[in-house]
Amino acid sequence: MSDFAFGTYRISDYNPQHIQSLKEAIASGIKMIDTSSNYMDGGAERAIALAFREFDEDIKTKVKIVSKFGYIQGENLKRHKEKAFDEVVEFSSDCFHCISKLFLQDQLTLSLKRLEMKQIDCYLIHNPEYYLLDAINRGIEKDDRLDEMYLRLYRAFMALEQEVQNGRILSYGISSNSFSKAQSSDEFLPYEDLITIADRASEDVGNDTHSFSTIQLPINILEQEGLKCASWAKKNGLRVLVNRPLNAQKDNVMYRLADYDEPQEYYHHLNELLEVSANETLQSLYNLLEELDATKHKFGWIGDYDSFFYAQILPHVRTTIEVIDEKDRETILNSIDLFFIEYRKIVAYECSKNTRVKFKNLFEKTDLSIQEFALNFLKQRDSIDYILVGMRKPTYVHEILALN
Repeated sequence: MSDFAFGTYRISDYNPQHIQSLKEAIASGIKMIDTSSNYMDGGAERAIALAFREFDEDIKTKVKIVSKFGYIQGENLKRHKEKAFDEVVEFSSDCFHCISKLFLQDQLTLSLKRLEMKQIDCYLIHNPEYYLLDAINRGIEKDDRLDEMYLRLYRAFMALEQEVQNGRILSYGISSNSFSKAQSSDEFLPYEDLITIADRASEDVGNDTHSFSTIQLPINILEQEGLKCASWAKKNGLRVLVNRPLNAQKDNVMYRLADYDEPQEYYHHLNELLEVSANETLQSLYNLLEELDATKHKFGWIGDYDSFFYAQILPHVRTTIEVIDEKDRETILNSIDLFFIEYRKIVAYECSKNTRVKFKNLFEKTDLSIQEFALNFLKQRDSIDYILVGMRKPTYVHEILALN
């Protein structure tokens, strides 16, 4: 049976609720916290440090910290433009990637500083397949790109083995979405030679045995291809961490594997805002509200709505309220805030209904919620050690840990 671990993908040191959630999880006996240097541009690691400040050393030592490196985004992207890291994959305008020794050392130093630690349990290479994806786009032949991928991993493993020598990490591994691809896919990252590469790297730096200990990959009830990799890993003595247990992709469509209650206050706030905006000045806001209400059931999953909100809705609303007198603006903004809090809830509710209909054969024979059913599926896999779950509210912490 696997354990739950605290995933910090969207955890921020600026959000008191996130800090409290971490404290609740630590106090409740969570055994692992997973983070990364690029999560909230380092904010997730700082949040972990803030949460740990209230605990004695004996409590801290019971929680394994796993962090990752690889992405050059946010502040790292600014630093790269100033000092130019080596062997950088420029995948897109706002997402560069690197697993070179110098970048690894740089990122580990920053992570330890943010975490307020001298050592972390495990340091993972974060999605090294960005090199493969870029090589595919550049038309490099499969054998050539795999040879280069293995060479880059070997050099990274050597640097990680040296960090084990230095005492800054206890072990290392790889977190890769490509472990969960079909072996016939060009994006698949072959894993069966990784231990051989680790053996060679440890020998070349003078370590008695390798410290390659962990793999992390997406597995959920709709995406089970990664179970093959997990099974291989367990047979070879590796620890398996599973991410995206509740965010699943099927036929290039994302689904949130969770039930949501219908919000009781939605129509109250909708009608209130429609009434306020039923005038010539706010006609465009009125039209937007009617359109949103009519299409609330058409989002594929809540992530689609979040992207749409920030890219389309928010700019529209900002433009609309600019014409309002300052004395009236605060009242309108309060109504808008209350409406969009409820609108996101009803979108999540509609998405969960759609998911139940889409996969009715999967869920119709259980009385469990979608999330309980999905998490139980993973907990029953002998090849999985930890399931990483985002717990951004203290209530989520208690709901998840109650399933243990």
